[in-house]
Amino acid sequence: MTTFEEAAAKVKTLKASPSNDELLELYALYKQGTVGDNTTPKPGLLDPKGKAKWNAWDAKKGVSSADAKTQYIAKVEALVTKYGSA
Repeated sequence: MTTFEEAAAKVKTLKASPSNDELLELYALYKQGTVGDNTTPKPGLLDPKGKAKWNAWDAKKGVSSADAKTQYIAKVEALVTKYGSA
């Protein structure tokens, strides 16, 4: 069984870059698993990338740290299967 830390390291070895949606999902699950619910102020209109990341993380509100880490590991494993790893 892959640990959360192993999955976080493994995702950096993917042979191809995941889609933006996949990256946002990974980001949101990572933040929810390590920080918890998003309590940061929402970025403004001049920061579309920051706003997308904020929205993705905020959508995970209420997911427990353990559940987010489990989902993150599963997502990384799916991406390794899809893209391969070095």
